[in-house]
Amino acid sequence: METSNGTVLWQSFEHPSDTFLPGMRLTLDKKTGKNQLFTSWKSPSDPSEGNYSLGMDPSGSGQIFIWEGGLLKWRSGQWDGKTFIGTVMRSLNLYGFSLTDDVNIGMMYFTFTPANSSLLRFNLQYDGVENTSMLVPETKAWKSVWVQPVNECEIYGHCGINGICSMVGDSPTCSCLQGFEPKSGEEWSNGNWSSGCKRTTPFSCEMMNRTSSSNSSSGSQGKKDGFVRMGGLKLPDFSEWASVVRDPSGCESYCMSNCSCKAYVYNANLGCLVWSRELIDIYQFPSTGNGNDLFIKLADLDLGGSSNTWITIVIVSVIGLASLILVIYLWWKFNAKIKECWKKEVKQWDLFSSLQFSPEGRSEISGVVEQEGEEGKGVQLPLYTVEFIANVTDNFDESNKLGEGGFGIVYKGVLPGDELVAIKRLSRSSGQGLEQFKNEVLLIAKLQHRNLVRLLGCCIEGEEKMLIYEYMPNKSLDAFLFDPSKQAVLDWSKRFEIIKGIARGLLYLHRDSRLRIVHRDLKASNILLDQEMNPKISDFGMAKIFGGDQNEANTNRLVGTYGYMSPEYAMEGLFSVKSDVYSFGVLILEIVTGRRNNSFYHLENSPNIIGYVWPLWNEGRVMELIDQNIQSTCSAHQVLRCIHIGLLCVQDRVSERPDMSAVVLMLESGSAILQTPKQPTFVTERGPTETGAFSVNDLTVSIMSAR
Repeated sequence: METSNGTVLWQSFEHPSDTFLPGMRLTLDKKTGKNQLFTSWKSPSDPSEGNYSLGMDPSGSGQIFIWEGGLLKWRSGQWDGKTFIGTVMRSLNLYGFSLTDDVNIGMMYFTFTPANSSLLRFNLQYDGVENTSMLVPETKAWKSVWVQPVNECEIYGHCGINGICSMVGDSPTCSCLQGFEPKSGEEWSNGNWSSGCKRTTPFSCEMMNRTSSSNSSSGSQGKKDGFVRMGGLKLPDFSEWASVVRDPSGCESYCMSNCSCKAYVYNANLGCLVWSRELIDIYQFPSTGNGNDLFIKLADLDLGGSSNTWITIVIVSVIGLASLILVIYLWWKFNAKIKECWKKEVKQWDLFSSLQFSPEGRSEISGVVEQEGEEGKGVQLPLYTVEFIANVTDNFDESNKLGEGGFGIVYKGVLPGDELVAIKRLSRSSGQGLEQFKNEVLLIAKLQHRNLVRLLGCCIEGEEKMLIYEYMPNKSLDAFLFDPSKQAVLDWSKRFEIIKGIARGLLYLHRDSRLRIVHRDLKASNILLDQEMNPKISDFGMAKIFGGDQNEANTNRLVGTYGYMSPEYAMEGLFSVKSDVYSFGVLILEIVTGRRNNSFYHLENSPNIIGYVWPLWNEGRVMELIDQNIQSTCSAHQVLRCIHIGLLCVQDRVSERPDMSAVVLMLESGSAILQTPKQPTFVTERGPTETGAFSVNDLTVSIMSAR
């Protein structure tokens, strides 16, 4: 398009879509950084703008990049004046490209002129593949002659930093460069190479800089560090041109004298290239004759050489080991009492192979093993004696009493090494006996999650049964939530994090743990708080294991705390993971309001917290629900969302309650759309003989109820 006087206003070659033709320019304005990009189609039949683009490296290195969205997917490697050294180019297009760097106008651009009369086109496909095709005169059809990237190893940074990719058959394989090791051995062994590799031994110059304020001479560095050559490579990204160097030996000396230099290569057309950043996007070409030699700088130890440093390390290690053995011997000798105590009191215990119960107790455990199958095997815990537990609790002194629950009394203890623990002692009059004790040991010993309390050991001796847990300095959630003098400590941000932490713990129990577990007694007193007020779910005495494909179970023995029980469990004895969801919903409402579920007896038509919350939420009077201690600091949007989620969790129908994965998503994402809850059915408070279970002062009680 041009004006009447011949001035060109627009031409298609300067505004490309997905195709590059001979005669076109691929340009980069080095002054403004504006890059002329070729953009893929959205799909083979949709020419709208896709997710891939092709253009020159904005830094001016002369490389061609393909981006996926804003992420670099592929690069051509450096341009050496004849070819792109990071890819294998066919002879058909080897001599057609030309790079012009016009310093006067600040423009850099590639052009392509075919070597013969063949008609070529370069097309960026919808899937991010650059496809070069040639028109076949006989058939008048386009034939693909060159594509990039060819395989997964050519995907940018496939093996992370300091990793190298090679193709074995049709599969990419990553390995660390010599002198490097995986940053994460576990991820690496699982085929996740994105974290890359780290250097095993620092350069000698780095070691000297750490121990001396003066710089070491290059000569001393040269004796200790060296280079290893790797051939046939696609050179890593982020090279720097050492313009003062004129030959290969000068390039090596330049890199050796520079402590920040990690690798170098001398190319006849490019000159000396060095790398001061981590090495990334290295590909081992499968065929010989392709690629370049890369010289990687390593410490002497990683080159396989021997040095005084290695001898020094060995000597220091031997002296250190001898000193450690001496210290251990002296400690063992002069602390005979502690030594004998631990030797006698603590041993590894297999729950189902060496448990010393009475004959009656042993038969109960054996029955459980047969019922649970493989789930009960391999549970290993430290086993303590009653005498030892008595010593660490000052003979169960009243001053060490932390609290009391349905299981019995909980004491604080101090193990050798000043480790604080909480010791739960089964009361002989407790309604929770051997089965509940076994249940806690079986479940918690196998569970590992930051929002579940850790079981550290147990004690079984005669009629004494005790569990040793990690110590929670802030005790339980109800100690803060329902105490007017402590409620202000839990501001809204802490309460919201507690809600999310409990949700993540339940999700682990229901879906992500080795065992699929229903807690059945989730309530504020069973949520413990650590030093940073992080929540940890505790008390698994009532929990049940579900099989892999089991969704629901039935019981004629109701356990738990009334008010937290779901309707189907309280009335029919049916329980599932959705029973815990119901309890979690009640717990959310308690955390927001700062009031116990059973504190609404005096309110007309409000037998429980659900009956109190629903009408106010339904009438848009949410702020009246919020604990006064957090009203001025809370996020109204978050509070409203939490109440909304809580009401969804306490729906009467099991199918209308979300599972915990959906709950976590709703809590983590402030934009997820929530369904509208239906009005729950509020049942007037009934006595224990009607419900089959009740709780007095938060002590869980279970009784049999015929149905």
